[in-house]
Amino acid sequence: MSAPFSQSCAESLDGALHRIFGFRSFRPNQEEIVRALLAGRDVFAVMPTGGGKSLCYQLPAVLMPGAALVVSPLISLMKDQVDGARANGIRAAFLNSSLAAAEQSAVLRSLQSGQLDLLYVAPERFALDHFRELLLRSRISMAVIDEAHCISEWGHDFRPDYLALSTIPELLPNIPVAAFTATATERVQHDIARKLRLRDPFVLRASFDRPNLTYEVRFKEAGEGQLVSILKGFAGQSGIVYRTSRKSVNDTAAMLQKRGFRALPYHAGLDDHERRDNQEAFIRDEVEIIVATVAFGMGIDKSNVRFVIHADLPKSIESYYQETGRAGRDGEAARCILLFAQADIPKVRFFIDAMQDEAERQRSLDSLSKVIAFASATACRRRMLLDYFAETYPRDNCASCDVCLGLHELTDCTREAQMLLSAIVRTDSRFGAAHLIDILVGSKNQKIKDFGHDRLKVYGIGKEHDKKFWRRLIDDLIARKAVGRSEGLYPMLYLLEGGARILRGEERVELVRITEKKSAATRKSAGLEALPPDAKRLFEELRKVRKRLADEQGVPPYVVFSDKTLVELSDIQPTTPEEMLAISGIGEVKLARYAEPFLEAIAQHKAR
Repeated sequence: MSAPFSQSCAESLDGALHRIFGFRSFRPNQEEIVRALLAGRDVFAVMPTGGGKSLCYQLPAVLMPGAALVVSPLISLMKDQVDGARANGIRAAFLNSSLAAAEQSAVLRSLQSGQLDLLYVAPERFALDHFRELLLRSRISMAVIDEAHCISEWGHDFRPDYLALSTIPELLPNIPVAAFTATATERVQHDIARKLRLRDPFVLRASFDRPNLTYEVRFKEAGEGQLVSILKGFAGQSGIVYRTSRKSVNDTAAMLQKRGFRALPYHAGLDDHERRDNQEAFIRDEVEIIVATVAFGMGIDKSNVRFVIHADLPKSIESYYQETGRAGRDGEAARCILLFAQADIPKVRFFIDAMQDEAERQRSLDSLSKVIAFASATACRRRMLLDYFAETYPRDNCASCDVCLGLHELTDCTREAQMLLSAIVRTDSRFGAAHLIDILVGSKNQKIKDFGHDRLKVYGIGKEHDKKFWRRLIDDLIARKAVGRSEGLYPMLYLLEGGARILRGEERVELVRITEKKSAATRKSAGLEALPPDAKRLFEELRKVRKRLADEQGVPPYVVFSDKTLVELSDIQPTTPEEMLAISGIGEVKLARYAEPFLEAIAQHKAR
């Protein structure tokens, strides 16, 4: 290992933080990691998405001699990270297959001549002998492994290409190696440290809590109306809708477009050009909604995603946490909504059952059961998420999930459950959910008449409730193992022992109902929502300035300034560059580059 880096006494670490990034103070855990790297020590850090991990290596990369090597699995994300670093005056570049040969050569020359602070590379690059030889001829300050869970077979996104990274300490023995991941259980953590051969690393497991995110689970309704209604509540805001299959992604995106939403699909089945264009349109605020498969990792580092909607079940708690973590990276309030129905479970089971490897199949079933438990429970969502990562939430009420906010209300549905169970018994357990519901609501369709079910005692006794209610009750009874469902194309419902106890009046059935109370989003008076009307109008004007400047420079708008910075500008309304420098997220380089157009827009707003 190299001798510890000695920072010049001419500038404090806080001074460098403000000069480069425009921040007055570090976020929790950042300073400890920065100091460990500056001291030449290996680091292993588990930090939640949005926790500011890039600053943990970008700041020491600027302060240390040589270039920091950052290994990232997402080629599509590298350009955004480099654009963001360059906007702060950091000498950054990326090296991957998207560059032409001449461009790659130029990057390598910059590395060898000491003109880079940061170089982002894909893990596959380490399999190339000539690249490894080039590293030996260059001055490298540190090696950073991003998304480090990819090296562990126990991680949720194992990638064989990552295994070559275990040779870094041998290849470059005198530099610190830092491994970062947003999700890692204790088992995955130890596996990562072993495979990367970290040497007495500084270990930090930051809290997995994202206090600016609210979590909500809603009963999933059939048809388009529910999703459309939810999205109307996010008008003008950026968000992601996750679906399980490519077909459902395409269908949902097309439906939203017809309904007037600016939405585009994103999945592995699109050709590279279309996928890249759709991602760029989302990142540059040209469309508001991206519809994506949960199985395909999106290289999106967009800081102002205000909502994430899972319209289908995620495959694991890790995936759910990662995907919801793409919301609110700027620290502002964001909402995460999961639409859940028991009918989705067999769709996921179909793919799991097709797995050839028994161990993999069992792991997937275990992951699915944990997701179902999370979605079905009426306990604090935040507490359940943190419990999964072996973290205890210190408060009884998080005040930012549907359960703790009282958006759920328990209703006694024992009588209705007995009606349904009686219908199953009276039809000899030979029919599925749709037919049983038709009996209960008194449908006059031909199938009911053909079987003589319009003469049953239970015919029409449940017409005070709509079909949506009965569908939800069936899902609830299946979840509590009161009712079973047969396999096959036309699954039939049948009673289990739990259902018999309900019929005999030995057990009650309480159904969770969404109340009309204020949503979690409206209860949080922070950020944009807390601004007075005049400041909100200025915020929209500044967004237009930001978009124009971003388009001129070919970068995403959030690279110019985050939403959080725009909110502060709109609230404080500075009139001089000195006042503007006090705004969070505005360092010296950004001040020199952007002060004039934003101060002019603020002055014009005040003059009206």
